[in-house]
Amino acid sequence: QVQLVESGGGLVQAGDSLRLSCAASGRTFSSHAMGWFRQAPGKEREFVAAIIRINGNTLYGDAVKGRFTVSRDNAKNTMYLQMNSLKPEDTAIYYCAAGWGASYYGRDYAYWGQGTQVTVSS
Repeated sequence: QVQLVESGGGLVQAGDSLRLSCAASGRTFSSHAMGWFRQAPGKEREFVAAIIRINGNTLYGDAVKGRFTVSRDNAKNTMYLQMNSLKPEDTAIYYCAAGWGASYYGRDYAYWGQGTQVTVSS
């Protein structure tokens, strides 16, 4: 099992920046890739970004390309999401996920955190 705990969410204004963290514990060697997803009220879950633990290769959703950056610190078993130029439409619960492959699809991730709320006011 892999346990994931997100942190860093909060209330910010449009144009501000925020950094989310996802700390992994347990059988972390079984999580080859980690990802971020988000879900806004009344909307489907949306892929945000993913990173492969070994080589740092990344994937991004179209809505966040150029504004968000995903990174990881393998020594700390932690993944980060640096979010810049935040917009009101970025408001959502952000979830951390871990699995064997970096994927755009939530079904490819076996482990999920509880989520952290990000609210961007206009």
